[in-house]
This record gives sequence, C-alpha cells and structure tokens, in this order.
Amino acid sequence: MNKNLLFATVVSALGSFLFGFDTAVISGTTKFITQYFNLTDALLGITVSIALIGTVIGSIAVGKPGDVYGRRSMLSFCSLLYFISAFGCALSNNWYMLLGSRFIGGVGIGAASVMAPMYIAEISPGRLRGRLVAVAQFNIVFGILVAFFSNYLLVDTGVNNWRWMFGVMAVPAALFFLLLFLVPESPRWLVKKNLVDKARNVLQKVGAENVESELTDIVNSLKEETGHVSTKLFQKKYSFAIICAVLLAVFNQLSGINVIMYYAPLIFEKAGASTNSAMLQAVAVGVTNMIFTIIAMFFIDKLGRKTLLLIGAVGMCLSLAGAAFHYYDENLFGSTGVVVFIVGFIAFFAFSQGAVIWVFLSEIFPNRVRSKGQALGSFTHWIMNAIIGLVFPIVLTKFGGGNIFMFFSLMMIPFFFFVWKMMPETKGKSLEELERVVISGA
Repeated sequence: MNKNLLFATVVSALGSFLFGFDTAVISGTTKFITQYFNLTDALLGITVSIALIGTVIGSIAVGKPGDVYGRRSMLSFCSLLYFISAFGCALSNNWYMLLGSRFIGGVGIGAASVMAPMYIAEISPGRLRGRLVAVAQFNIVFGILVAFFSNYLLVDTGVNNWRWMFGVMAVPAALFFLLLFLVPESPRWLVKKNLVDKARNVLQKVGAENVESELTDIVNSLKEETGHVSTKLFQKKYSFAIICAVLLAVFNQLSGINVIMYYAPLIFEKAGASTNSAMLQAVAVGVTNMIFTIIAMFFIDKLGRKTLLLIGAVGMCLSLAGAAFHYYDENLFGSTGVVVFIVGFIAFFAFSQGAVIWVFLSEIFPNRVRSKGQALGSFTHWIMNAIIGLVFPIVLTKFGGGNIFMFFSLMMIPFFFFVWKMMPETKGKSLEELERVVISGA
C-alpha cells in the first residue's frame, strides 16, 4: 500500500479516534457527575444526550462548509472543537458549563463522523476503499477502548476523577490538529473547485493505478454540477441511496449499541457488579469491540458489506435475547451471564454494523451530493442516538433491562431482511461505478 495514502488515512482517522473517545468517556463519569451535580435520572439523560444533540447539528451542518472549505479544513475545525470541549468539561464548576462543553464536543463528533470517512473514501482506490474507510471505524473503537481504560485507571484518583476523565482528550486533539497540516486535500474536492492539476498530483502521491483514467471519471461524474443541473439531494434518482442510508442508520441505533457504550458501567452495576468491576468489564467491552473491528477490516473487501451485516444481524439478535433473559432470571445463566452476552453482542456488532456503516455511507452517494448524503445518514444516526441516550436511564428504571434488551433483539429481525432484500453490495466498485448502480436502483 502506498505510504502517503496510508499516512493520510491514519491521520484523518484520528478524528474518528476522538469521536470514539468523546462518545465513550461519559460512561465512566455518570456515577460521579450524578453525585457532584445532584442529577436525577432525567438530568443524567440530558447530560449524556446533550452531546448527541450537538452531533445531530454537527452532522447536518458540516456538508455545506465541507464543500466550500474542503474536507481537511473541516477536520481541523473538528480538532479545535474537541480541544475546547475537553478543557471545558474538565474545568466545569456548574452543570450548565458541563452541558455547554459536551455540546461543543458533540458538534465535533457529528462533523467528524461525516468528514473523516468521506475524506478517506475520496482518496482511496476502489479495491482498498472498504478496508481504508474501516480504519476510521477502527479508530472509533480504539478511542472507545482508550476511554474505557482511561476511566478505569482514573477512577481512584479522588473526588475530581471525572475532571481528569474528560480532560485527557485535549492531548490527542492537539496532535490531530498538527498532523492535518501534513496530509493533502481530497482530489475529488479539488476537481469540484477546478483545481485539476492539484487533484492529479494528489492521485499520483496516493498511488492511484491509472491517474488519468480516474481523473477523467471524477470530472465526468461532476459534469452535472458544472453544467448547472440541480444538485439537490432529495431527487427521485437519489431515492434508493437515501432509503438505504437512512434505514441502515436507524437500525444501527436500534441495535442498542450506544446504550452499552454510554452506560456500560451502569448496566453492569445494575446486574450486581461493584464500581471497579463494572469499569473493568467495560474495558472488556472495548477490547472485544477493537478485536472484532480488526477482524472485519480483513473481510469487508473479501466477503462484502452485505455478508458481514447478515452474519451480524443473527449474532446480535441472539446475544441481545440472551442478555434480556439474564435480566428476567439472573439464575438462568449465572452471575456473569450478562457480561458474556453483552460482550458477544459487541463482537457481532463490531464485525458487522460497526465496520460497515461509515464505509457504506461514504460510498453510496454520488460525488456531487456525497457531502449532503453523508450528512443525512449521519444526521439520522445521531438523532436516533440522542433519543435513545436521553430516555435510557428513565426507561431502565421503569421497564427493566430485560424488556429493553428484548426490544433491541427483535429489531434485528427486520434489519436482517432489509440487508438481504434491499441493500446493494458495494465492494470492489469505484465511486463512479457505484453512482450508476445507485441511480439505476432508484
């Protein structure tokens, strides 16, 4: 693999690392900020979900600036938001300051969830795109693991432990900002700005197999935009791509993945674990997530996106059902039953939806509306995420873990049929080839 392509991929994927870290770090702080700020279940839900409201805004608002200023510039902006959020959370002396700081971080997460995979998809050759965009997903789960492990290490640092948990994110945020100066801009964005020679140079640097042919395909795919044809996303010819992207994002959240990521220690404590044990079990969740994401990276361009999703749907359905039955009868599977089933769920999720969603969203939309389409998919993902994160503490108290996990389990059944009957396979195709597939599918 070309070293310049690999370096640009790894650096841009640091945005995804911070996305994962900021997403998961709240899980270790919930108990302590609840005590510090005297939060009710409802206020805790707001504290968790306020960042998710930020992600909704960041994901839907980043499309236009990404087209105007470029993918790399917007990733730099995301790094600044992460940095401000880390310091703001760490120094919060009242609940409203904590909310504001988490909201800022959420905007960064939402924007990075669009820009990082889009940037990687636009610099990658078709034969490697799935694997390279999956690097962004790997960095998300690596960030989650680091957040869980960091929380575990910092839990005994005293009354201000939650401040340190939030604050350490400032270090990778600063590193991300500096390294972005060393990577090129997206060649497809450069062509959109009529900087064809610069785009050619970037394609040469990242090791494109046939630079002139690929450049011609990019130019031709953007002719509608330069010819003043409407580039609105909501057109009939894009309906197939929109439906696939929205449904995948909805089912991603209806798996319950972020309930576990945001509330893992709380879930394990509700199942009988001590605080330290719950933190350590959360680390096990993060390790499993990372291992199976790595495995998926080796299969996503071999087996294809659909095969991974179908395997995952079955495994997640069974694992979530097992977790539900543990809550119904704790003696059924023993004291460690819930840990086994949740870790199993994480393994199947990481191998399937976790590895595929950002790859699929980054490649299913044509060049001229990719930024808007990616933003729509991310917006759907984050609005569902925000709703679930907001209501979970209340629902857990009212309905119990068994009913919640059984609901998520049942949602994997329609997901299986959606993937099997409707989703197109995108492996091995150039972005321009996929454009023809998507438009014909509409």
